Amino acid sequence: MINPENSISRTLHVLDLIAERHKALSSNLANMDTPNYHRKDISFSQYLGGSSNPLETALAQKMGAAPVTVETKAEKVNPARELSEMQKNSMLFAVASRRMTSIITQMKTVINLGNG
Repeated sequence: MINPENSISRTLHVLDLIAERHKALSSNLANMDTPNYHRKDISFSQYLGGSSNPLETALAQKMGAAPVTVETKAEKVNPARELSEMQKNSMLFAVASRRMTSIITQMKTVINLGNG
């Protein structure tokens, strides 16, 4: 049986992770000319990798390794790559927010059926 509360909390967590990654990518772009600045990224595929949810499994395959850790890499910021990663992150956000909308719509349908 599907547990809507679990689905909502898991999807909210995915949305939070995507937001954190977006902050890291934005910081990279903002600091690309800062001397001695090292690129940061957030990846969380190990956290999501054990998930049976298709959305989270797809996110895990796209995002990288390790649960919500900020990885500092001793490399310069490549603006084209950062913008590309931000675009991918935005698409993942769209998918996750559609998933949340779907969960809420399903719950509303069940509630309305129960009132009829």
